[in-house]
Amino acid sequence: MLPRGRDPVFVVNIGVNDVGKEQEFDKAIDFYTQAIELNPTVSVYYGNRSFAYLKSEYFGSALNDASKALELDKNYVKGYYRRAGAYMSLGKFKLALKDFEMVTKACPNDKDAKMKFTECNKIVRRMAFEKAIAVDDCRKSVADTIDLENMCIEEDYTGPQLENGKVTDSFIKELMQNFKDGKKLHRKYAYKILLDVKEMFKKQPSLIDIHVPDGKKFTICGDIHGQYYDLLNIFQLNGLPSESNPYLFNGDFVDRGSFSVECIFTLFSFKLLYPNHFFMSRGNHESQTMNQMYGFEGEVKAKYSSQMADLFTEVFNWLPLAHCVNNRVLIMHGGLFSQDDVTLDEIRKVERNRQPPEEGIMCELLWSDPQPQKGRSPSKRGVGTQFGPDVTKNFLELNKLEYIIRSHEVKPEGYEVAHDGLCLTVFSAPNYCDTMGNKGAFITTEGKTLKPKFVTYEAVPHPNVKPMAYASNLLGFI
Repeated sequence: MLPRGRDPVFVVNIGVNDVGKEQEFDKAIDFYTQAIELNPTVSVYYGNRSFAYLKSEYFGSALNDASKALELDKNYVKGYYRRAGAYMSLGKFKLALKDFEMVTKACPNDKDAKMKFTECNKIVRRMAFEKAIAVDDCRKSVADTIDLENMCIEEDYTGPQLENGKVTDSFIKELMQNFKDGKKLHRKYAYKILLDVKEMFKKQPSLIDIHVPDGKKFTICGDIHGQYYDLLNIFQLNGLPSESNPYLFNGDFVDRGSFSVECIFTLFSFKLLYPNHFFMSRGNHESQTMNQMYGFEGEVKAKYSSQMADLFTEVFNWLPLAHCVNNRVLIMHGGLFSQDDVTLDEIRKVERNRQPPEEGIMCELLWSDPQPQKGRSPSKRGVGTQFGPDVTKNFLELNKLEYIIRSHEVKPEGYEVAHDGLCLTVFSAPNYCDTMGNKGAFITTEGKTLKPKFVTYEAVPHPNVKPMAYASNLLGFI
C-alpha cells in the first residue's frame, strides 16, 4: 500500500527504483496501479507502468497503458516509445513505425529516436518486399537451395564430425564440449542437422502421442532461452537424454540468451539420435518476428549466415505444437483456449507449417496463460487468452485427461502448481536474462502414476556474453 499522506509520485518512484534493481517488475506494476487509483489523470503513471509491463512481457497491457498515457497527454514522448515497443513485440511494425515517427518529429535532434525510426522502417520495407514477391504455390524452400555437396570441410577444422552423415552418441558428446569451449560446429554439419531434423518434423502430426512404460522415468523441461550452460547443468543433474532417459523440451529454446545457437543444435542433435525418446514442442519464440527482435536471428547471422537464419524459420514452422503422455497428460508451451469444446483431435488437425496466427488454437497453444479466477480474460500479452480453473477442469473432463503442463512464464521457484493441481507451469532458465533471480526447474514423472516431481536448481556461470547481445536495437524502449 502507498503510505497515507505521501505524494504518490515520490513513493512510486522510490518503489520502482528499489525493485528495478532486482527486476521485480510485478512490484513496480503494483506501485503504479496504486498511484493510478489515487490519481488516474497522470500520464507518467501509465507510461511507467507500461514500461514495467514491457519488461514482464505483458505486451497487451503495455500497449493499453501507453495509449492511455497519450490520451492524457499527447505530447508525452515516452508514451510513443512505450507503445512502439509494445507494437514491435507483437509484430505490428507498421504501427510501431508511426509512433517512432511521432518521436522523431517531437525530438528532431534525438539520435536514438532517429535510429529506431530508420531500423523499424527497414523492417517494414523488407516485409512489404517479401510480401510482394511471395507466391505461396511456387516459392522455393530455403532447404532446396542448400548445396551440401559443394561445402568444403577445411583442413584445419578439428571440431565434431557427423559419421556417414549421421548424428551419433560420440558426436553429441564432442559437440557439447566443443560448444562449452566456445567453438563452432562446421557449417556443413550444421546445415545437415537442420535439413534432417526438418524432414523428421514434417512427418509428425501437430499433437504427438508419447507412451511412457510403467515404472519408467520421463522428464519435462520448460523454457531454455539460449542459456546453454544451464542446459548442460540440467543434463548434469538429470543425466543425458537416451532411450532409457527420455526428455521433452517444451518450447522457447532460443532468444534472449546469447547461446541460442549452441542450445538448438544440441537439442536437434538429440532429436535426430533418439527420435522416439526425445521430444520438442514449439514455443512462441520459435517464430520469425520473435527471432528478429529478441536475438536469435542476429546470433545465427553472426555465427553463420542469413541463409541459415531463414532455414531455421522453415524448421521451426514444422515443430509439433503439443504432446500427450499416456493419453492422460497434455503438454503445450502456452495454454488453453478462448473457446470451449476444443478436443485433442482438433489439435492434431491444426495446419502448423506457418508463422503463428494472432488467434485460434495454434496461437493459444503458444501464447495463453492461466489465471486464478474463473472464466477467461483478455491476455496481458496481447496475444492468446487467460484461462481460469473452471476452463482447465472442463477441458480435462472433455478430453479424459488428468492435468496439463505448460511453460511460458518465469516463476520464482522455476515452477508453479495452479488450478487445484490441474495446471502445472515449468520454466527451466534460472536467473532469466541474468537479472530475474529465479530458480530453474524440470519435472520428472513415471509412466504408471504420472505423479509430477519438481527438481529445482540455481543458475551456473557462463562466459562473459550478456543476454540479448544479438537482439534488435529497437528493443531500447526507455
